[in-house]
Amino acid sequence: MNRKKEILIVILSAIIITLFFHRQALGLNVLLFEAIFFTWLAIIGQIKFKGKNQITCILGLIVTSVFTVITHSLFSFIIHFLVLFIFIGITIYPEAKSLITSIELSFKNLLRSQIGFFKEFSDSNINGRKLGSYVWKSRIFIIPLLIIFVFIVIYRNSNPIFDKLIANMTVFIQDRIFFIFKDFDFLIIVTFLMGLFLSIFLLIRISDQSTIKNDLDSGDDLKREKRNYHMSFGFNALKNEYKAGVFLLLILNLILLILNLIDISWVWFNFNWEGQYLKQFVHEGTYLLIISILISIILVLYYFRGNLNYYPNNRLLKYLSYIWLGQNGILTVSVAIRNFWYIHYFALAYKRIGVIIFLILTIYGLYTVFIKVMQKKSSFYLFKSNAYGFFLILIVSSLINWDNFIAAYNFKNSDKSFLHLDFLATLPDKSLPYMDKTLSKLYKIDSIQKEKFRFEEKYMTPEEFYQIINIRKIQFKQKWEAKNFLSWNLPEYLAYRKLFYEMHSGFPLRVSDKVARATPK
Repeated sequence: MNRKKEILIVILSAIIITLFFHRQALGLNVLLFEAIFFTWLAIIGQIKFKGKNQITCILGLIVTSVFTVITHSLFSFIIHFLVLFIFIGITIYPEAKSLITSIELSFKNLLRSQIGFFKEFSDSNINGRKLGSYVWKSRIFIIPLLIIFVFIVIYRNSNPIFDKLIANMTVFIQDRIFFIFKDFDFLIIVTFLMGLFLSIFLLIRISDQSTIKNDLDSGDDLKREKRNYHMSFGFNALKNEYKAGVFLLLILNLILLILNLIDISWVWFNFNWEGQYLKQFVHEGTYLLIISILISIILVLYYFRGNLNYYPNNRLLKYLSYIWLGQNGILTVSVAIRNFWYIHYFALAYKRIGVIIFLILTIYGLYTVFIKVMQKKSSFYLFKSNAYGFFLILIVSSLINWDNFIAAYNFKNSDKSFLHLDFLATLPDKSLPYMDKTLSKLYKIDSIQKEKFRFEEKYMTPEEFYQIINIRKIQFKQKWEAKNFLSWNLPEYLAYRKLFYEMHSGFPLRVSDKVARATPK
């Protein structure tokens, strides 16, 4: 593609982004823009279903793009934009062995593409002259204006009459400028500039050869290093390292065994809830798990980084490593059970779901470390496999409408789990139908809650929750009816239908009418 055509495509893309997103919430506009973006890439031959990483990323990008409209959650948007970010790195170097390489290429392209575009833009010719030369010549006027401004500031501070004169002139000019631009929407310029930045990143690709070379030189299998030192000295050093590794893993396994036995007895089989909060009960186990997993990975990477893999009598070290990884797996199960008790007594929340996703990632991470040790794999294999596995798990988890799931689950289980109305009242508008309860229903739930949970802390009353939800319903109706089709999304559309349409008539129901019907006489 020639330079002028590339610049025009980028500017056209920025204009499309401005038309789609100016004063619009994220919704259908994301899907429509990316459909145009994908079509363009297909036309110029940059979309090729070749290689595991490329196929996974393309399919992941399409699926997550669709589900931003279907689930319309913050999490789904974050994961989608993460996939888009990685996809740009893949288009720079489709043969990348690892998604980590693609992430690194995309990061480097983020700034380099902007520099490259504006360099090309300044080198473009208008009437036989480069745009950069016009900018350079403008210094003739800019520098004198700056000097004039400096002297005006000096004179204003030294002479009150001159200061008043300049102030009157400034007000006069501001009034005239405001009159001329009073109907001009300056936000459209901001939207265009943001669209230009994004378009440059999406459409201008600048590769980094050092990153690509590192990817080419990396492999899944370890290679035995041949070192030029005295054989007996090298063998003794390896033997001492082996002994240190055995001693360390043996002691760590004994410590973790004690901890796991306590957890199995206390958390697995003999847990007894006595009305206390369980936040610390879960979080302590999660933090411990994170530290333990990091230590286990670092240890395994250190002791099985090179020639110790080929040490003739390293079987004991390997077995201790397997036991260490297995015990970390047991620790993971203990945290899962802690989280289960937390959900059982205190229902669902974002962090509790986050713990579940984290535990799945942890189990997969431990499995890849086990494969590395058993099959003499490299650190590159470990990071590559984990990046790919985490990528898939995050994509799948972003396809679930967690907001609605939380609202539905928490009310359904309010007879046995604590119903945190303060938290539920903050859920997004799409979850309003699941929280649209009559006051009598809320009173009934509250009476069960007071019998089961006797906390000193004061929480939102049924009357307060009822009032907040009904106010939010009015606001939601106004916002939804004021939305452009570009901001359309499925969950809010369904919520609007459920809240404000009578199913037997098909005619919209006013919020005031619905509230009046729900209010007890």
